[in-house]
Amino acid sequence: MPPAASAIDPVELTAELIRRPSVTPDAAGAIELLSQRLEALGFACHRCDRGGVPNLYARWGTSAPVFAFNGHLDVVPVGDEGAWTHAPFSGDEAQGEIWGRGAQDMKSAVAAFAAAAAALIAKAPPKGSIALMITGDEEGPGVDGTRAILDWMAERGEQADVCLVGEPTSISEFGDVMKIGRRGSMTGFFTATGVQGHSAYPEKAKNPLPALARLLDRLASEPLDQGAAHFQPSTLAITTIDVGNPANNVIPAQGRAKVNIRFNDAHTSDSIAEWLRSHMADVAAAFGVALDLELQVSGESFLTPPGALSELVAGAVESVTGRRPAMTTGGGTSDARFVKDHCPVVEFGLVGDTMHMVDESVPADQVRQLAAVYEVILRRYFA
Repeated sequence: MPPAASAIDPVELTAELIRRPSVTPDAAGAIELLSQRLEALGFACHRCDRGGVPNLYARWGTSAPVFAFNGHLDVVPVGDEGAWTHAPFSGDEAQGEIWGRGAQDMKSAVAAFAAAAAALIAKAPPKGSIALMITGDEEGPGVDGTRAILDWMAERGEQADVCLVGEPTSISEFGDVMKIGRRGSMTGFFTATGVQGHSAYPEKAKNPLPALARLLDRLASEPLDQGAAHFQPSTLAITTIDVGNPANNVIPAQGRAKVNIRFNDAHTSDSIAEWLRSHMADVAAAFGVALDLELQVSGESFLTPPGALSELVAGAVESVTGRRPAMTTGGGTSDARFVKDHCPVVEFGLVGDTMHMVDESVPADQVRQLAAVYEVILRRYFA
């Protein structure tokens, strides 16, 4: 195996990655840059591109056990570029911060992965392997990103034993929160269909909107549960109600609505779908209109029960920051929802107070601390 290159500065590498404007799904050279730095450390780098999405699987070592990191180099659009204090892809370092899109979410974590691996390899090469699964599609549909990497691994017999996802998990202070699971997420698209008519002669029409309103009220008013161990209560949010009727004297033929549901491990997407359809059938029968439902499932709920992996991460965080992170499952979805089908997975990363915002930035010292946490995790894991 080639000798390890010199240490990687996670702040410097974060700034370099930010300067690659990798808005989903354009890698803009970010994955190539990371590959170069990893190859210099002795990593074998493989591109797992699919559907026009750039992906990277990099592995140092050939033996088990395999500790894997998962993250992404794609970023969301910058919004109003003129509103930024520092150019969104400048990677400027000022006021103790690194500025630019992806500073928190999550080029800094990917840089910290590499820095931690470099430090461990230089000090005490582990008896085992370190793998990085890096995608360019986390902020997009997610179909050809981490899923594509995992499919590539399965085809070649590559198996990680555990994985850490580097999404920003800390809330108020660096190190206060880690994730040991995520709620499931799904969206329901309802269409109510009646008969169009003149509003002065409602008996000649069949208005679908009262049925749609009743259905949405029932769904929003009935709690799905009271929470579960390690999970907050499931939620349903009505996100749109659309009729598109420009006239005030016409009963429309159709109305549409969307609901987004975040559900804990007391449910599956199938059980939620059954609950939705049961209410829909009751309302359709009561009002005599047609109600249709389409579903889009972003991910199922999952939990990595507290145990060796979560304790390893929590202990490393505490050793560096002095804080023992709370083990939670809140927030949105992440690519951990795909990794959990491959191996046990937890998440730990930076404070995410500016991610996706204008003037996204991250304290440089926090990036160094993150790399230190990841190095401790690796050292203790391979010990």
